[in-house]
Amino acid sequence: MRVIAVSAHPEHAFSKQNQPVIRLLAGLGVEGDAHCGATVKHRSRVAQNPDQPNLRQVHLIHAELFEELETAGFTLTPGELGENITTLGVELLSLPVGTQLQLGETAIVELTGLRNPCAQIESFQKGLLAAVLGRDSQENLIRKAGVMGVVRISGSVASGDAIRVVLPPEPHQPLERV
Repeated sequence: MRVIAVSAHPEHAFSKQNQPVIRLLAGLGVEGDAHCGATVKHRSRVAQNPDQPNLRQVHLIHAELFEELETAGFTLTPGELGENITTLGVELLSLPVGTQLQLGETAIVELTGLRNPCAQIESFQKGLLAAVLGRDSQENLIRKAGVMGVVRISGSVASGDAIRVVLPPEPHQPLERV
């Protein structure tokens, strides 16, 4: 389990630029990223209530999603879907709320929920929104566009860094849209 890319962008843009290293700041997010802050930074959330806590400080996507999307005819590279951290070997979508990911030497991100893919994905590549959504056997919606988290312990994260998964105490709660 490892990090394969880290990305950030100082402005509200759909895609984020790959970086050699990013710095995670406890309680805030990715230093220098448009979504860094203790309160919400996503435009739609700010419009609802600018004082709500930022539960979307860090966006993580599993690289395996890019492989799945490639078989459906899409070509994506890390950072293009707006994620800050692209992982390999971690089943992000199946982890429970409160899971802590130790990234690199010291940084810890606690998972808060699933990314809710928006219409911007469709504008990025036609058909992509439908491709990052699915249905389970009971016809429940499956969101595949990654997970969101908050920074619990500051630290630097770079491509190649190890990821350690620490599950919260049971009973586990599944990730929901956040």
